[in-house]
Amino acid sequence: MAQAAAITSLQPAAKGGRDIAFALGIIGILCIFFLPVPAFIIDLGLAFSIALSVLILMVSLWIEKPLEFSAFPTILLVSTMLRLALNIATTRLILTHGAQGVTAAGYIIGGFARLVMGGDFVIGLVVFIILITVNFLVITKGASRIAEVGARFTLDAIPGKQMAIDADLSAGLINDKEAQQRRRELEEESSFFGSMDGASKFVRGDAIAGLIILAVNVFGGIVIGVTRHSLDLAAAADVYTKLSVGDGLVSQIPALIVSLAAGLLVSKGGTRGAANKAVLGQLGNYPRALYVASGLLFFLGLTPMLPFFPFALFSGLLAFLGHSIPKKLAQEREIVEAAQRAREEQERAEAKNSVKESLRTSEIELVIGKQLAARLLQSQNELSTRVARMRRKFAVQYGFVVPEIKVSDSLTAPPKSYQIKIHGAIVATQEVRIGEYLIINGDGRRPDTPGEETREPAFGMKAYSISDAFVAEAKRRGFNPVDNMSVLLTHLSEVIRNNLAQLLSYKDMRALFDRLGPEYKRLLDEISPSQISYSGLQAVLKLLLAERISIRNLQLILEAIAEIAPHARRAEQIVEHVRIRMAQQICGDLAQGGALKILRLGNRWDMVFHQSLKRDAKGDVAEFDIDPRLVEEFGEEASGAIRRHMDAGEHFVIIAAPESRPYVRMIVERLFATLPVLSHLELARGVEIKSLGTIS
Repeated sequence: MAQAAAITSLQPAAKGGRDIAFALGIIGILCIFFLPVPAFIIDLGLAFSIALSVLILMVSLWIEKPLEFSAFPTILLVSTMLRLALNIATTRLILTHGAQGVTAAGYIIGGFARLVMGGDFVIGLVVFIILITVNFLVITKGASRIAEVGARFTLDAIPGKQMAIDADLSAGLINDKEAQQRRRELEEESSFFGSMDGASKFVRGDAIAGLIILAVNVFGGIVIGVTRHSLDLAAAADVYTKLSVGDGLVSQIPALIVSLAAGLLVSKGGTRGAANKAVLGQLGNYPRALYVASGLLFFLGLTPMLPFFPFALFSGLLAFLGHSIPKKLAQEREIVEAAQRAREEQERAEAKNSVKESLRTSEIELVIGKQLAARLLQSQNELSTRVARMRRKFAVQYGFVVPEIKVSDSLTAPPKSYQIKIHGAIVATQEVRIGEYLIINGDGRRPDTPGEETREPAFGMKAYSISDAFVAEAKRRGFNPVDNMSVLLTHLSEVIRNNLAQLLSYKDMRALFDRLGPEYKRLLDEISPSQISYSGLQAVLKLLLAERISIRNLQLILEAIAEIAPHARRAEQIVEHVRIRMAQQICGDLAQGGALKILRLGNRWDMVFHQSLKRDAKGDVAEFDIDPRLVEEFGEEASGAIRRHMDAGEHFVIIAAPESRPYVRMIVERLFATLPVLSHLELARGVEIKSLGTIS
């Protein structure tokens, strides 16, 4: 506890020490303006100024975004004040001790004077003027304009960005903490660009001050050298001009570096990443541009009167970059994608083992026993492809995309069987003869090959199971053996058809509505929720899917609902009207060979069902009251008639009166779940009708 308290007490002290050191440094810069400073301290100050400018440039190159260097305006002011203070200090030394030689103001100024000027002050003067021109007219002016425009557009965009943050927060895309962080970044961005607009004026003022200080040093030095140190005019001009130009070069080189850093910072804009990655990466993203530039340089190298080697050298370099950069980018992309896949797999594995994942149930799940999985999941790609093709077929046929089908193996399931689950509940299970093929013969001829009689799981039809060794023989005799995977997928497809109503979720319905055109979206807004709620619309669509009626013509369904919704509230009443409007589609889907085969109830059962309907005061059907013995009798007669036509291989529908149709369907679906029941009003005009008889 004592150690922790001591550490805690030292932290503010350390922070206070840094603050005091920074404040003393600022005071030291101010003191240089007024107090004489020896040449040794001047050399240290100039070296520190150059190092600080290089550091600022490197940070500007490597930051990811401008806001990461938000202290740049403050640093720019401090560095500018440091250079001006050193200029004044060197001016004092030059004017005081300039007659002693080129090292009178320190060895750094003397070294720059000899290195750049080569003993001739005219060369140094020309170089200094060029540096001033580049810094003042090119870099500083451009950076100032970019900062000014950036500040203006940033301030203009603040209201829109704030509204976008509020909209994302209201929509639940971000939480309160993220919204606060984005607002804080927005404030920092506006403050930064506003500060950069003003800070760029420091650089321009520094360039102008350097030019004035140079002129003062040269003129004042010549006057002092002639009048105070008895030098002739030529000697005084040579000594003091060299010292003044050396001083100007030492000051303007850091100023040029800082100006370049400011230009890089404000021109970065919306580019993310370090400058080398942003610039070189974007230049290298277009290999054809590199090849064209390479060809142009090579052509210039072949031109007479021009040197061949420099152009050929850079032509080869650009051609090499155009060839190598795409390969490197592809490798980096593969590494990033591999890392992303590994991260996603890790997240899926963690989610799979989490408690929340155990509470989540799949809408459709195919659970395969271990022995059966060892055979079927060997061809995982084939299974996935056929399942995806099945989902596309359902989307085209029924008008909505069924949920993802999860395929898994389980130790709890019987090893040679599979289970089909809907919303976590087992709705079908079947044992499979692994490695054998099914010949679905129904009541047809039986194959002569060795095997065993059974029933196929999807429709319960008679079948014959044979070993894979007799498949070729069965095909030669005209039979069509079906493998285990096809039997399983057919069963899965039929189970999905029987549970379409359960698989249409509220989210799926809203997705269907979102894909509608603007006119039908306005129609939807008119009827919902004033006349029918969205849950009521979902109930209507579910009732249609429960009888395997496609909802692909969603526009027609909405028009029919809009017609009847003001006059009916119950979903069952609305559905009957919608079915009448969809008669053409229903008959077209059920007809075969252009003809629709029908089986009528007969007069007796029409009368029985009509008398069983109890009506309210408005004349609407209130309940269905029928004698249970009549239900049993109707079931026996209907089963006999329906079975007789099914055994003959005929596809047909049952026709009933419009008001009794739902109740006939309620009884028939318990005997024959897939047999359609239509009303007289659902027989579309122009459809050829073939009557197979009556149930009577």
